[in-house]
Amino acid sequence: MPNSTLDKAKKGRIATIVNLPTGNIRPQLIRLGLTEGSTIKCIERLPGGTIVVQKNRQEIAVGFDLAKKIKVILQ
Repeated sequence: MPNSTLDKAKKGRIATIVNLPTGNIRPQLIRLGLTEGSTIKCIERLPGGTIVVQKNRQEIAVGFDLAKKIKVILQ
């Protein structure tokens, strides 16, 4: 599958993170468990573009602008 960004993930799709944005947000994402190589599942797309992903049993809401910067491989 070609590389994409998290904002393109549809509800129910599995994705593998291949690249996180640099800067202040990177350590925050890593603390939440969103690391390069992680497998996540898109469980909801909220109005306004927020994407809720699931990693293990944790649900994490990612804003649309940030989701556009997280490179993933959609499965």
